[in-house]
Amino acid sequence: MNMQHEKVLILDFGSQYTQLIARRVRELNIFCEIYPYNKIPVITGDCKAVILSGSPYSVREENAPIPDLSQIKGKIPLLGICYGAQHLAHHFGGEVLPSNTREYGRANLSFVDTENQMMKDVAFNSQVWMSHGDTIASIPQNYKIIASTNDVKVAAYKIEEEQTYALQFHPEVYHSKDGATILKNFLVNICGCTQDWTPDSFVDSTVAELKEKLGNDKVVLGLSGGVDSTVAGVLLHKAIGENLYCIFVDNGLLRKDEFQSVLQQYKGMGLNVKGVDAKDRFYEVLKGVSDPEKKRKAIGNKFIDVFDDEAHKIKDVKWLAQGTIYPDVIESISATGGPSATIKSHHNVGGLPDFMKLKIVEPLNTLFKDEVRRIGRSLAIDEGVLGRHPFPGPGLAIRILGDITVEKVRMLQEADHIFITSLKESDLYNKVWQAGTMLLSVQTVGVMGDERTYENAVALRAVESTDGMTADWVHLPYAFLAKVSNDIINKVKGINRVVYDISSKPPATIEWE
Repeated sequence: MNMQHEKVLILDFGSQYTQLIARRVRELNIFCEIYPYNKIPVITGDCKAVILSGSPYSVREENAPIPDLSQIKGKIPLLGICYGAQHLAHHFGGEVLPSNTREYGRANLSFVDTENQMMKDVAFNSQVWMSHGDTIASIPQNYKIIASTNDVKVAAYKIEEEQTYALQFHPEVYHSKDGATILKNFLVNICGCTQDWTPDSFVDSTVAELKEKLGNDKVVLGLSGGVDSTVAGVLLHKAIGENLYCIFVDNGLLRKDEFQSVLQQYKGMGLNVKGVDAKDRFYEVLKGVSDPEKKRKAIGNKFIDVFDDEAHKIKDVKWLAQGTIYPDVIESISATGGPSATIKSHHNVGGLPDFMKLKIVEPLNTLFKDEVRRIGRSLAIDEGVLGRHPFPGPGLAIRILGDITVEKVRMLQEADHIFITSLKESDLYNKVWQAGTMLLSVQTVGVMGDERTYENAVALRAVESTDGMTADWVHLPYAFLAKVSNDIINKVKGINRVVYDISSKPPATIEWE
């Protein structure tokens, strides 16, 4: 039984805002999917509308992306945003020209056709966000202008006799004050979407689909203690109960006491979890390795070995479950056909090799991170788990600059523990997206009592972000930093200096390696 939700299709022309369109649609409790413009799926009866995204291209360029809209335009509601609006004007008899002034940033609507359903409840003078170098100079006869700014006459239009609409501005960004209203007008009032895609409905339909898909098969899942793998685990457990086998590996690079506390936490959730202490196996392959890439590889390969050994101990396992989420999927789809630049090839659980011969199940692969948390709340997962900061797969190995030793791990665990605990005690933890401590590969002179010391330095890092793509350093209070620094130097043997990292991403990254 496949509980089909109605959906909206977003065709991606490579804009950095495409994911944002999807998030805004989802916020209206409407399910949507992103596809590259040149890989349009078959349009089925459950597809209520299609949205065309923006693009770094100009419609006038020779290699400009041209979608095949023969199954869509005039047949189901269609909305073109920015490049999408220019494409619908340019290819159907209008004219798009380079703009005399680059139309970028805030603008205000000087004309709004409030009689038109699309513009219902949009205020005159409403602020919108422009981002384009071309402008629509003229539109075909059967196109009707429904909004203008002082500089952009064709800010929005509708094609008569069709449910086709277009916006030159970006309704999905927060700077467009009535953007959410416009999207709701289109999706709810014009397309008739019922807004029934809620966390509870997602849990119900996913559990039903998993039961059908997995039947009585056994499934193995690598847990990390993070949000994605935990929510995936609880969903699967709801569907198949004891047939889910979870493995939590201690690679010796977790935070202080994390192995025990995470195992404890999972016990309370009723999950069938085996904790595997593999510290020595990881330390062995990391001995003398300083290069960050080599460290990552060594940990990834060893994880596969340990995981494979454990999976083999379970008889007749058929499936490997992964906590892959939607941004990972979009990245890899774009990589094979979309115009957006490939960000990274995605490996979940270290990219498991062919020899494991397991089928893959990914219950979260249609969700964004904030949605995973919402689903987690609907499953009554503890807030402490849902609010956990992201933690890198290679763990503390990429926060120790240089080679890994048991002593360095101890030092870093202790220092990090003081920092994270202090953030929680001072009510700052939830105001930060990610925080951690780096053990630097330099030693510095210090004074303790009457003696000079020559010991290690650590750097504290705390950033705010929404998705990790960009990040700003957090202005933590000086008094807080002073206390943390003092505690670390007094309590952690081997550290005599603490610095605070005030770089943003870009140009720096969140982690140091």
